[in-house]
Amino acid sequence: MREKQPILAVLGVLLVVIGFVWVANIATAPASDQTPPPLPTAMPTETSTATSTDTVTPTPTPTPSVLAGCTEVPAPQAAPQKMTTPPDIEAARGKTFVATITTNCGPLTIELDGGKAPATVASFILLGNSKYWEPSACHRLTGDEQGVWVVQCGDPTGTGEGSGPGYHFGIENAPADGKYPRGTVAMARTSDPNSIGDQFFIVYKDTALPVDGGGYTVFGQVTAGMELLDKIAAAGVSPVDQMSPMAPLAILSVSVKPKA
Repeated sequence: MREKQPILAVLGVLLVVIGFVWVANIATAPASDQTPPPLPTAMPTETSTATSTDTVTPTPTPTPSVLAGCTEVPAPQAAPQKMTTPPDIEAARGKTFVATITTNCGPLTIELDGGKAPATVASFILLGNSKYWEPSACHRLTGDEQGVWVVQCGDPTGTGEGSGPGYHFGIENAPADGKYPRGTVAMARTSDPNSIGDQFFIVYKDTALPVDGGGYTVFGQVTAGMELLDKIAAAGVSPVDQMSPMAPLAILSVSVKPKA
């Protein structure tokens, strides 16, 4: 019996040592798949030929480019006017007018139809002859991506976010079929049909617009100068704001006279 005690003691010590080593190994083992490895910051495309040692050159952001035949766009108005008198609708009713819009890229001539859109034409006459738009950048260009081909102007701040001339009016002479042919001049608005104010758009390629909500007031037709809008449209949209023309366009002056 006494001979077995040393053997049992040795076995006990061995078991303790083995147990200690096993616990130590468990405590220092890696966490295996409980935490996934970090994903790469960029995944190559199927056609990419870049390697891990390639240096990526940042693409510079294009800046607005003044086209040949155009001049620099003036700074926006610091304090746009507010009209103190309403447009004289009766003075425009049933009459035709000719507006000359001088832009930094040349003149646009527009025939205004006071027979079909007397309120809109009266407003255009008031704002034009009050130098309300002098100067103002055209802030929006749309094209193939939107399926709408227009240049939008008329906000003296050059942003499209101005508060307007101090009055608003409703829709008149909107096409029932939603079709706006090339050269059409129409008024912009919000979803409110009575929100028309100072902003207008010129269609440079036949466009269809929704008729829901009443459509958009057509009040004029470009009779000369469409080629300058084609040139602006061909330059595309600025990638900076995804809205303004890459080739800046601005109204420098407006004059409106009765058609002879």
